[in-house]
Amino acid sequence: MLALVTGASSGIGKEYARQLASDYGCDLLLVSNQQAELEQTAQEIMTQYGVSATAHYADLGKADSAEELYAYTESAGIKPDIVINDAGVFFFNPYVETAMARIELMLNLHVVTVAKICRLYGEQMAQRGSGYILNMSSMSAWMAMPGIQTYNATKAFIYNFSKSLYYELRPKGVQVTVMAPGAVDTGLFGLSPRLRRLAVALTVSIPPEKLVRRALKDLFKGRKADTPGLLNWLATPLLRHTPDWLLRVAYKKVGKFQK
Repeated sequence: MLALVTGASSGIGKEYARQLASDYGCDLLLVSNQQAELEQTAQEIMTQYGVSATAHYADLGKADSAEELYAYTESAGIKPDIVINDAGVFFFNPYVETAMARIELMLNLHVVTVAKICRLYGEQMAQRGSGYILNMSSMSAWMAMPGIQTYNATKAFIYNFSKSLYYELRPKGVQVTVMAPGAVDTGLFGLSPRLRRLAVALTVSIPPEKLVRRALKDLFKGRKADTPGLLNWLATPLLRHTPDWLLRVAYKKVGKFQK
């Protein structure tokens, strides 16, 4: 099988690429806007696991990036069996103080590009009657948290969009899975190394290798959606009813932990 992984140069995306190669023997098309890191990742995976790994530089934060990626794969004769939509960004900022370019970046990366990639490759998979699509949401999809308002909203889109797509594509032989984890131990949230170690020790945050291992099992077992961790699963309904006073306190506290 051949897997297309976005955001594959670091963090969770890189771990998806590694486990798809090591545990499932997949050839890879790795996509990221970090060219040097992406090429290094592809070389490491080819050397260590003996699979084919192609590094493709692309800025998925552009509105037409999905069409450009699809055109590239079509011209190269690449028809992925698996698509992992992992590329993402995170920032904590009051909305009216956020640069318009950053807002557009997040909307394009989390909403427009994900939706278009699913449309283009989903049709291709449906026509041949097989394929797998995995999209990355977040527990924050259920939170009305100031400071990360655009992130929350885009992750809510991914979650509901993916579940709807599951019902549409499953009869056509295409599996769609969405993961909605809590905190994951990567650099995405800008926490200091000390706080990252503390979060893992308290099991508030989980290592990316554990998340990815579970996500791929969910995908190949045909699960629609998953939120890893018993505490996270239990907390999910509560997030919809977080009291206003607690949100105000959290808004004041969270910013100081950012880089």
